[in-house]
Amino acid sequence: MENLETRTIRKISARLIPFLMVCYFIAYLDRVNVGFAALTMNKALGLTATMFGFGSGIFFLTYFLFEVPSNLALDKFGARKWIARIMVSWGILSGLMAFIPDIARATGLGNEITFYVIRALLGFAEAGFFPGIIFYLTLWYPSVYRGRIVGAFMAAIPLSSAIGSPISGMILGMNGVGGLDGWQWLFIIEAAPAVLLAFVTYFYLTDLPADAHWLEPDERVWLADRLDAERRQREAAHKLSVLEVMGNPRVWALALVYFGLVACNYGVGFWLPQIIKAFGLSNAATGWVTAIPYAIGAAFMVWYGYHSDATGERKGHTAVGLLIAAAGIAASTLTGNPALTIVAFTIGACGVFGTLPVFWTLPTAVLSGTAAAAGIAAINSIGNLAGFAGPYAMGWIKDATGSFTGGLLLIAALAIVAMAMVLALGHEDAVERARAAAAAQRAELF
Repeated sequence: MENLETRTIRKISARLIPFLMVCYFIAYLDRVNVGFAALTMNKALGLTATMFGFGSGIFFLTYFLFEVPSNLALDKFGARKWIARIMVSWGILSGLMAFIPDIARATGLGNEITFYVIRALLGFAEAGFFPGIIFYLTLWYPSVYRGRIVGAFMAAIPLSSAIGSPISGMILGMNGVGGLDGWQWLFIIEAAPAVLLAFVTYFYLTDLPADAHWLEPDERVWLADRLDAERRQREAAHKLSVLEVMGNPRVWALALVYFGLVACNYGVGFWLPQIIKAFGLSNAATGWVTAIPYAIGAAFMVWYGYHSDATGERKGHTAVGLLIAAAGIAASTLTGNPALTIVAFTIGACGVFGTLPVFWTLPTAVLSGTAAAAGIAAINSIGNLAGFAGPYAMGWIKDATGSFTGGLLLIAALAIVAMAMVLALGHEDAVERARAAAAAQRAELF
């Protein structure tokens, strides 16, 4: 017979994680499918590499502005209402990307400006979704489980590209269907699930463990007691208000580390289909080849998060992951052989995706409650500015030099800087260390 803790965690995971993975799968796909659309969209709209890089990245500027307010709203109104609101608005705006030529003609703004405006509005709409989910998971899971749980949830990032890339490549072949180009169908088809899932989210998610009637009374009591004990332990050492969080040097340092990690993710991710297409592949083949680094990265991500939980070690895992990311991305510039280039990008993907879930255990080890909502959102929003800087720098350097090499080396350098900052940071790991032995005994849970 399962003990109380095992039974409770297993039941929570079965209820929440698959559903949240599906939601984030759709969110991430809607965020980055512009990279695949670019294979034909850029020519149709008359966009240069610099224009595309700016438009892809402007999403993150508006995302930055609304991130903290959005997460505080989630804390106030509850996860199910706020996440449903986010999903409806981003789904509608992502679908509008398909009608850029029509909107441009109707408004007189032109294709370039219309592209920028819709991407900016999409950033406003989606702000708060990812950090909101990270904060939401802290309300349900004790710290010893968070590396593997966040890893399982965030596996939706590489999986969305691993699965979505071949699908996107095939959708691009729908030219002329209904009078629309393939890139327009890509936005329409991949936006629809977000709107549908928003309604499911409203009725399916439970805001707090105390409201979880699908848990037994003894399970709710155990979870509340455990989370409350951890909260008191954190606050005994670090009880911060929202304003103190926003001025906390550690929060800003973690934001800069995340900046380097995000630069690797989006700086490469938005351009990878175009880099691979340059091997002389068709759109459909480009989709399948692009999926390789993401599929392997997804498996590595889950294992790496589990390994970090089992050992109770966070800082070293984060630093090593960043080093792997930098090495893979830099190595991709050293060969013109397509197979070796894909191997290098796959190594880089393992580093990026393996680091992501472990990184998010660093701020949640010292922040709780509303301070955690604000701190996680601040780190995510500041770090995600690299989602603007990385793609824009790649586009600008590509137009200036005719090659992606300079941009890729710049991104690898940012990962090295992030690694150095992680090593310089301390880490409050009392909660993880206190439970490390128990975590190893509970390995069979996942």
